[in-house]
Amino acid sequence: MAIILENLSPRRDSMIYYTLKGPGSTLKSREVGIRVFMYRLYAIADLHLSGANPKPMDIFGPLWQDHQQKIEKNWPSDERDVIIVGGDISWAMSLEEALVDLKWLDGLPGRKILLRGNHDYWWKAIGRLRSLPLKTIFFLQNDHFLLPDGRAICGTRGWNCPGDPLFEADPENNGRIYRREIERLRLSLESARRAGARRATVALHFPPCSDQANSSGFIELMEDYPVDSCIFGHIHGAAQAKVFQGFREGIKYFFVAAEYLHFRPLRIL
Repeated sequence: MAIILENLSPRRDSMIYYTLKGPGSTLKSREVGIRVFMYRLYAIADLHLSGANPKPMDIFGPLWQDHQQKIEKNWPSDERDVIIVGGDISWAMSLEEALVDLKWLDGLPGRKILLRGNHDYWWKAIGRLRSLPLKTIFFLQNDHFLLPDGRAICGTRGWNCPGDPLFEADPENNGRIYRREIERLRLSLESARRAGARRATVALHFPPCSDQANSSGFIELMEDYPVDSCIFGHIHGAAQAKVFQGFREGIKYFFVAAEYLHFRPLRIL
């Protein structure tokens, strides 16, 4: 299949017109040949949508007033952009309720890669999610999404890490979940490696470590693969001031909780 370069601009990296298909999905052309375009990669987490049963989010502070309208206003406008949504997507308790919010997201510009958060109780069997009538959404679970420049989007929900007071409150149970989530991230990264990915962005919902001074199984695993960036959310309120961000062993960590970003997806690449 021929690669046709056209309409290139100074923006970084590249992508193609694409459709979403199945586990380990790649971006595929709708037409004969591949038309390569420049893309931008964004991330945001903790949208906390509630279209089916509206929840007044301003109880969490005035910043949350009309937050869904703020998200829509600030959303990237280019259909070629890729946006990672790092969990806590909808307050819905069932998939039927969540579909209201998923269809709203589906109607926004760009391609969306969705990751499960701890409040996404509607997230059911991955096969059922991927069979939903959505055109621009890929549900990420135990696999990856491969961009045409060789970058894979990998990830898992994550969990509280050793050293976090929430972990230490029940280390036996939390340790079991923590190890399971590390294994799920390994499955995701391995699937990308087998697909020939040259580099990876990892999406987590929980932070990858308890604080800047500590490592974790998530960080150690990412350092064994060609990961150069990691996004996460989950933390709210005053605790956001202590969240680790920046470079560590060649990986750049981005905190992308929605209210921290003032409901504007953060450009990663």
